Amino acid sequence: MKKLVVGLGEILWDLLPTGKHLGGAPANFAYITNLLGDQGVVASRVGNDRYGAEATRKMRDLGLSCSYVQHDSHNPTGIVNVKLDGKGGHHFEIEEPSAWDFFEWNAGWQALAAQADAVCFGSLAQRAPRSRETIRQFVSSTRPEAVRVFDVNLRGNFYSPEVIDYSMNLAGVVKMNHEEVPQVMQLCGLAAGDEPSSARRLMERYGLQLVCVTRGCKGSLLLNRERSCEQPGVPIEVADTVGAGDAFTAGMVHEYLDGSSLEAMGETANLVGAWVASQTGPTPLAPDGRLQVSTVKSQLQQRFAS
Repeated sequence: MKKLVVGLGEILWDLLPTGKHLGGAPANFAYITNLLGDQGVVASRVGNDRYGAEATRKMRDLGLSCSYVQHDSHNPTGIVNVKLDGKGGHHFEIEEPSAWDFFEWNAGWQALAAQADAVCFGSLAQRAPRSRETIRQFVSSTRPEAVRVFDVNLRGNFYSPEVIDYSMNLAGVVKMNHEEVPQVMQLCGLAAGDEPSSARRLMERYGLQLVCVTRGCKGSLLLNRERSCEQPGVPIEVADTVGAGDAFTAGMVHEYLDGSSLEAMGETANLVGAWVASQTGPTPLAPDGRLQVSTVKSQLQQRFAS
């Protein structure tokens, strides 16, 4: 059966040199979740403006429901200016305030939280007090067996020790990239070591079930309470990395909900992240509207065989 998986947080437009792309981790995450065969739902907020209308239209074109996207009459739809560095990396300039700074806790979101099999939330959408409190209420309202995923996603100065600590306590699964590990350790008041020891300290401090560290082209590290697993990267030619981390998270959560091994979680997540990074934009189209892991692996091997 399909799992109901919620991407909770910012909807925005990524303005790249190559054009405008619907962005924000929740939409990217929910889109890949759908491609993998589960039901991805976005819970967010847009303005009653041109960008907001375009965002909801684009979401529908991507097969995403807009039923849980709120509309704001006073604040604009989120905009991010994305600058590429020529090496596949990117720099974000995030405008504020945005509609997603003003989430409202309502009956629809309460019902969604109660039904969710998993919810993924980050730190960026918690930059403003109103959305921060709504996100906390949403995650706290999920069922005890629901999977709560904190995708750290440090951006600019839009985070604090209190936000990171509180989110870690809410979560059962935490994902961050290798550059964020020492920052997260410092924010949590923990001594940083290598990635495995740092991840293990976080797991012990916060009672986590799973910690994941992404390493870009070098793969990933996953740890649960029993063991750890390091997966190598997938050889590709990077088009741009926007949305690749969100795709990775979607692949990881998909396998986690299926009760898969650490190896299967890491392989699927790496492959899906690489598939997105090998194309322009965070929501590339899949030929038949589905992503089969074996097919993606074969396609990437054929395209980027050395």
